[in-house]
Amino acid sequence: MPQPNDLSRSLVALDQDSTIIAVVEMSQSSWLVAGMLPGIERQPRKKLEPSPERLLALLHRWRDEAIGAGKEITRIALAFEAGRDGFWLARWLRARGVEAHVIHPSSVAVSREHRRAKTDRLDTELLKRGFLGWLRGERGHCTMARIPTIAEEDAKRPNRERECLVRERTRIVNRMKGTLARLGIRNFKPTLRKAAERLATLHTPEGSVLPPNVSAELQRNMARLGFVVSQIKEIEGARQKRLEQEPETEPHAMVRHLARVVGIGVETADMLVNEVLSRPMRDRKAVARYAGLTGSPDESGAKRREQGLAKAGNARVRRGMIQLAWRFLRFQQNSALARWYQARTADHRAATRKTMIVALARKLLIALWRFVTTGETLEGVVLRPAG
Repeated sequence: MPQPNDLSRSLVALDQDSTIIAVVEMSQSSWLVAGMLPGIERQPRKKLEPSPERLLALLHRWRDEAIGAGKEITRIALAFEAGRDGFWLARWLRARGVEAHVIHPSSVAVSREHRRAKTDRLDTELLKRGFLGWLRGERGHCTMARIPTIAEEDAKRPNRERECLVRERTRIVNRMKGTLARLGIRNFKPTLRKAAERLATLHTPEGSVLPPNVSAELQRNMARLGFVVSQIKEIEGARQKRLEQEPETEPHAMVRHLARVVGIGVETADMLVNEVLSRPMRDRKAVARYAGLTGSPDESGAKRREQGLAKAGNARVRRGMIQLAWRFLRFQQNSALARWYQARTADHRAATRKTMIVALARKLLIALWRFVTTGETLEGVVLRPAG
């Protein structure tokens, strides 16, 4: 029985005599379009400049050729690999009657030769074979990515921008501390409220004031740090305002519901909801796989070994869940998941703890997914009062 949200194969029966099948190998300078046309023996291939209008005109021209060959065309199916251009082209084509799909690049099987030929022409042939198998409903050829709406993509931007700004804040602080450490000054904290005022009073261990070039550099870094901190506060304030103004909107309601768990703040809840928990997932395995928290076994003959995490999913979710797992052990010591972890790390070996924290992160992500989507309770987990 077909499962909902299953993108590993097409759930629509393929009638190849009435379907134009096309793939696009995309780059910044050009698009190479290859197709399979009913009633046409040749398999056309055309290089275009990156233009959606010209791509749509080419598909319509191919449709007219197939109709001229006596075929009735009822479907145009097109696919391309996910990449720098994102999903805008798929949305644009779908709005104009083209069935557009986005392929996970890592799901396309390639030759394992040490030195294999790789050109755009050969890549389109690989994509055509994989896409045709997917359209026939066969598993294992390739996997499609879910195409988000503009609103869903836009909802991810504040959290991702804040993450970049936090990294920038850390870089500035470390650069200032390094500059002062070379002069023997180690007790200055750039993040304090009156750090800019205290900077003018600093002296080296020799008793001299800061050199003029160093002082000017630090002043510029302080100004840059203040600007970055103000932008972080602006993003956090805007997010809190949205949560208060639209508390019942589905993503916002999920954030508020998830933030009730002691140990999970609004920032973590917002990231998890917009990156993974609000996506329509097939099952718990798909949730763990999307986060890259599944294993990658290497088994052949008598060989049995584990290569570690697949890391093929969302890196932000994976990093966040590993951090949350450690925090969960601190704030939810009496929960069923924490007791499960403690029972399996009773030997206190570092290697065991490192392995099991990943397993805990995977179990915790699945439990949180069920918590916000189906309302399934978290056994032993302490919740904040609703409100």
